Amino acid sequence: MNILKHLKRCAAVVAVVFSAGSFAADVQINTDANDLAIHGYDAVSYFTQTGPVKGEPRYSASYNDAIYHFASAANRDAFRADPARYAPQFGGYCAMGVALNKKLDVDPMAWRIVDGKLYLNLNKQVQRKWQEDVPGNISTAERNWFGIHNLTVAQLEDE
Repeated sequence: MNILKHLKRCAAVVAVVFSAGSFAADVQINTDANDLAIHGYDAVSYFTQTGPVKGEPRYSASYNDAIYHFASAANRDAFRADPARYAPQFGGYCAMGVALNKKLDVDPMAWRIVDGKLYLNLNKQVQRKWQEDVPGNISTAERNWFGIHNLTVAQLEDE
């Protein structure tokens, strides 16, 4: 094994061990530099007839170390009452990406509700591919998520 590669892996393991308390939660949820989830879109709006709409900072709530914005106080309150119902699957990472053992960002407009759960994808093209086998892709992603949810994007790229 290349010594430099070995040293990089050792350094990564040390970093994970010493920062596990704060690090693990950060990598499990797809957020921007300000901890904003779903690019500021209202998670509850996906479950309504109107579909996804951008939220407003004045209506916000935190869940799993991520900040969610909502279009209304009513949506914020619904989310607070049952965040697991409304939060996107796989920490808000691309569902197809997780099926492929990757953590990819999403386009909030590439979405689908399946069995009452919100799934997001990288873009509409990736979403079309994901929709070719929704049950199979969800099943594969659920198995993969167990192994990758605590890994950073960089760690997945090194594998």
